Amino acid sequence: MKTFTAIVERDSDTKLYVGYVPGFPGAHSQAETLDELQENLREVIEMLLEDENLAFDTEFVGTQQIVIQ
Repeated sequence: MKTFTAIVERDSDTKLYVGYVPGFPGAHSQAETLDELQENLREVIEMLLEDENLAFDTEFVGTQQIVIQ
């Protein structure tokens, strides 16, 4: 079992949830609900993992909050 971290945003124009997996080329999707987005991303990741030539260019480290005063 592998675990991937997705970044999720909500588009204010379309009201769709948009998600992507940092450092994983092509691992992105959108959906009307968070549950649907999670399933879409799972399917995309499974499909991409079938590629024997898959190479990760970066490694997800985490997120940071930046304070501007």
